[in-house]
Amino acid sequence: MKAVNLKEKERLDELQRNGYRIIQNPEKFCFGMDAVLLSGFAKVKPGGTVLDLGTGTGIIPILLEAKTGANHLTGLEIQEESADMARRSVALNGLSEKIDIITGDIKEADGLFPSASFDVITSNPPYMIGEHGLKNPDEPKAIARHEVLCTLKDVVYQAAKLLKPGGHFFMVHRPFRLAEIITVMSGYGLEPKRMQFVYPFVDKEPNMVLIEGVRGGRPRMTVEKPLIIYSAPGVYMPEIYEIYGY
Repeated sequence: MKAVNLKEKERLDELQRNGYRIIQNPEKFCFGMDAVLLSGFAKVKPGGTVLDLGTGTGIIPILLEAKTGANHLTGLEIQEESADMARRSVALNGLSEKIDIITGDIKEADGLFPSASFDVITSNPPYMIGEHGLKNPDEPKAIARHEVLCTLKDVVYQAAKLLKPGGHFFMVHRPFRLAEIITVMSGYGLEPKRMQFVYPFVDKEPNMVLIEGVRGGRPRMTVEKPLIIYSAPGVYMPEIYEIYGY
């Protein structure tokens, strides 16, 4: 197992997949369950190329490399500190030949990559609109959670430009923005094809939605059975343990 030099306040977390580990700084931003669920929802055919928009510390490309037969994966991240952690995690896991981490702006992704060059694009974008509940717009956590540096339209527009015709877009977001999500995706030619609501408990409202769109797809959507997180406080449902790899 490779040695790793952690910077101040960083920690090393086990991913329960292929012995992979990831470097994180809990004072900046750590990946959440939404990223893990997106990696379980996304489908990548063997030999496929993947781009993760707003990759943070690289959790989604690393998990997709472990779970799928993807040939090559790229993570795009605007915050250099997060991108640096992602690169070091990729190297730590011996994945530098398969995963590239690029520092750059989602809004300028079409200038960084050729048009129609990816089979799959994933994104766990900021959920909150504008200044709602925002204390410090310069904080890494605020940038990850609020539409400070990019909007839903930016993410979908870039995904539509960079996907091959028939390519698949996978995103996790919040149900309260579902009407907007579907409208924006359809408007940019990413036809919504599959959707799954995520519920914290069976008797609670959903707090996440997973959605798949296809570039140039025909109108027809499948709504999958609900994904329930907990059977009791602190006890995951069997499906969640499976997604996590326990």
